[in-house]
Amino acid sequence: MPKAKISLQEITEDTLSEILNLEVTEQQKRFIASNEKSIAQAHFSNYSWFRAIYADNTPVGFVMLYLEPEKPVYEIWRFMIDEKHQRKGYGKEAMKQCIDFVKSLPYSQELFLSMVPENGTAAAFCNSMNFIYTGEWHGNEKIMKLEL
Repeated sequence: MPKAKISLQEITEDTLSEILNLEVTEQQKRFIASNEKSIAQAHFSNYSWFRAIYADNTPVGFVMLYLEPEKPVYEIWRFMIDEKHQRKGYGKEAMKQCIDFVKSLPYSQELFLSMVPENGTAAAFCNSMNFIYTGEWHGNEKIMKLEL
């Protein structure tokens, strides 16, 4: 359990620069899109929901969900913790909050995400959060599912 209070907060004009400056480790960069690309994509998607992850008053990460309640399809589209803030429990707590948020949505039964298997950190994280491999792929990414 992290010592800091973890929260998911809207990104504003005043906080945008801080969020754009967050980065994963050099080894992780090939597995995840930048926050710049993610925020740009979010603004052109009817189904995106995105927030900054804060530890107390410090931005430490970014999350973007794909929410299509008409079907319903719920997916973690992007999830990152800045390299300076990894391994502090922030990601696990933020993911729990995302899961709780999705559980509150209509007809939520499953939450999906996809990850590149070569990203050992992401694979271990997904397993620790009880996501299981569906047997399906999206390009070079394994599709994982959490039963809600």
